[in-house]
Amino acid sequence: MRGRKSGAQPVDGRCRNKPDACDHPVDIGTDAGSAGQALHDAGSAVTTAERTNASQDEISRMSQEGTDSSVARFFGDRLLQWYRREKRDLPWRRSRDPYHIWVSEIMLQQTRVETVIPYFERFMAQFPTVAELAAAPEADVLKAWEGLGYYSRARNLQAAARQVVERHGGVVPSDRADVFALKGVGPYTAGAILSIAFNQPEPAVDGNVMRVLSRFFNLDLDIARPATREVLEQLARSLIPAGAASDFNQALMELGALVCTPRSPGCLTCPVMARCAGRLAGRERELPVKSKAKPPKPVHRLAVLIASGDSVLAGRVLVRQRPAEGLLARMWELPHVEAPNKSIWSDEVAASSWLIGALAAEGLKVNPIRPIAEAEHVFTHLHWFVKLWSAVPADNRQSGGLPSNYRWIDAREFEQLAWPNVFRKLLGDYFGR
Repeated sequence: MRGRKSGAQPVDGRCRNKPDACDHPVDIGTDAGSAGQALHDAGSAVTTAERTNASQDEISRMSQEGTDSSVARFFGDRLLQWYRREKRDLPWRRSRDPYHIWVSEIMLQQTRVETVIPYFERFMAQFPTVAELAAAPEADVLKAWEGLGYYSRARNLQAAARQVVERHGGVVPSDRADVFALKGVGPYTAGAILSIAFNQPEPAVDGNVMRVLSRFFNLDLDIARPATREVLEQLARSLIPAGAASDFNQALMELGALVCTPRSPGCLTCPVMARCAGRLAGRERELPVKSKAKPPKPVHRLAVLIASGDSVLAGRVLVRQRPAEGLLARMWELPHVEAPNKSIWSDEVAASSWLIGALAAEGLKVNPIRPIAEAEHVFTHLHWFVKLWSAVPADNRQSGGLPSNYRWIDAREFEQLAWPNVFRKLLGDYFGR
């Protein structure tokens, strides 16, 4: 998954897909002559809409700046010297193993570095090779991923591992087309794998990179637009120093993570401060340009905590597994339904009646008692507001007659199954009482 409450997913200080909250590497450089050509060519990629922010005069101005080879040499030399002196000791940087780099890049999407480190170390201990990841039960992979959010990343990673086993004998390919063909691997991740693991001059343009380049070149391009990413990929590719793609891309990510941060750039400690056009223009805090994203849609949900009163099932709670496709596929959760509006969600009489009818429609008969907790969960496009009710079964058939995706679990089973954060928090509070 970017203060969020009860199980909401953290958003990275380096979030790749959230350019204003990022913390990851980038690549730039051969000579500034090619940089200038890239900027000139990039002009054709900027649509009429983008030119409301970037005129043809600006594209020409960028091209002229890029043709000065001293700019590229200055940028690359200073950045590499700084990185080799200041880089953080991160577990995925301790080898050039493409599998390690690949897993780390997937985990780091929308997630902070400090959050990822323990997950990465546990994941690699459990699935030390591509083949072992490919052969693992999906439930084990999801459990290892639990808490990182954005679970399609884990499913795609395992599906891609199976592709590597089937097509490449378990060896992560170094061919550009083969890497791009892996499930869940887009331009950024492919560029990161190819450049960091294999030192190939491929750009890896994430939010950090777009922010650094926008400031250094004083660009008015809206980084929320796909056309801007294309422009900056061309620029980044042209700037990658010969033979130093791996360190350079990581250096650019590190600069965005540690110095050229979204809201408080540390210009006085920046290795390329002297020739940063954005700083010289006094615009370092207003760049990059980024149009506001549409806020996630609020969704009000009513959930039930049904603890068994049956002597055989004492201490157990009723849960269900989500469908095999769609949001949070195949993960476990408390039974819950969407309220038609906030008014019903907020009114106890109306909410109780709605819960009874909606759950009965899927074969579960319950008697809600009272609301006992509230929680929130933020997705990219949805914002769940969850109100948890205590409830009891409406009949005595507690062990039988349940829908096929329902089961009773105890505290031990709770720890074995994979849960979305919001339900892990609610159930963890219950079992930990």
